[in-house]
Amino acid sequence: MKRVLVVDDSAFMRKLITDMLAKHPQLEVVGIARNGKDAVAKAVELQPDVITMDIEMPIMNGLEALRQIMEQQPTPVVMLSNTTELGAENTMIAMDYGAVDFVAKPGGPISLNLHEIEQEIVGKVVAAAKVRISNLLKQPLTRAENQMKNEYPLFDKRTGSSDSIISQIDSLHAKKIHKGMETLVIIGTSTGGPRALQEVLTRLPSDLNAPILVVQHMPPGFTKSLAQRLDGLSDIRVKEAEDGEALLKGVAYIAPGGKHLKFERCPGGFCVRLDAMDPPRTGHRPSVDILLESAATIQGLQYVTAIMTGMGQDGTEGMKQLKSACYTITLAESEKTSVVYGMPKAIKEAGLADRIVDVQDIAAAITEILHS
Repeated sequence: MKRVLVVDDSAFMRKLITDMLAKHPQLEVVGIARNGKDAVAKAVELQPDVITMDIEMPIMNGLEALRQIMEQQPTPVVMLSNTTELGAENTMIAMDYGAVDFVAKPGGPISLNLHEIEQEIVGKVVAAAKVRISNLLKQPLTRAENQMKNEYPLFDKRTGSSDSIISQIDSLHAKKIHKGMETLVIIGTSTGGPRALQEVLTRLPSDLNAPILVVQHMPPGFTKSLAQRLDGLSDIRVKEAEDGEALLKGVAYIAPGGKHLKFERCPGGFCVRLDAMDPPRTGHRPSVDILLESAATIQGLQYVTAIMTGMGQDGTEGMKQLKSACYTITLAESEKTSVVYGMPKAIKEAGLADRIVDVQDIAAAITEILHS
């Protein structure tokens, strides 16, 4: 049994969430908290396996409570967020503080229709209870530290290591891309993805010789805030993808929540195609499988793909199609650094991974492959 602490300032919401979680045979609600201050004290006292945390609360909000919990009693936390612009921005902050995942409330602070996402809430709490807490505590490098690492590649301020990133990648035995062929980079991720994307995108050089297409499982309204935040931290440009726009080298396009990301040939190159009509694939829209299947239909392209932390197997079936149709070099995040070792594990076990790479080395691997 995994022990859960439920934190919300609404008695109605606490009761609703508690009843949902109590139905699951692997979950036991061991406590409730009415605000952030109460949550910090209960986290220390009860030492739960996982916490559900509302963001907007009196006395102490969920963000400050999360920050203190990760300092005093590190625990996997699933945030409950409003679907407003401010709610999306606060959710990105929560991911930076160490939250495992979040659930968007469908009806505002008091969601009478919360039952509509009961399966999502329970599933994310069950998954959160299994994550490696040590991976949540690792802080991504700041932009200044990344710039220092680019200028002085043998120096790592965080670890004091004198080892070069490149030396960890076994480049002597790496597959090479074909010179003269256009290349696209595709990244797929889910739970733990925002922090993983920060590790990767902020380390890519501004002159990267390929566009980057990203699928991060997120609901509508949140991917724009994610893109804006990553854009401010990165040397490359990061944006939410827009239908019809041309794909440019050195730009990362994040699939909007609620829409599948595809692309096609257009005059002068390749253009984004967003699809809100096709149903979710394995519960996800955007879906990594859909993007990879779209890529498999384009002849004359080669790909560098990276599948990172996340629940489930999204990306495995699409990768099979892409590898059978196009030249593709695939990186899978290692178990050691994955917050949830689901999606990359599925890629590895299906025999689709060309390299197993720690998340902090994925950007260097991509750069090395493209510039080799």
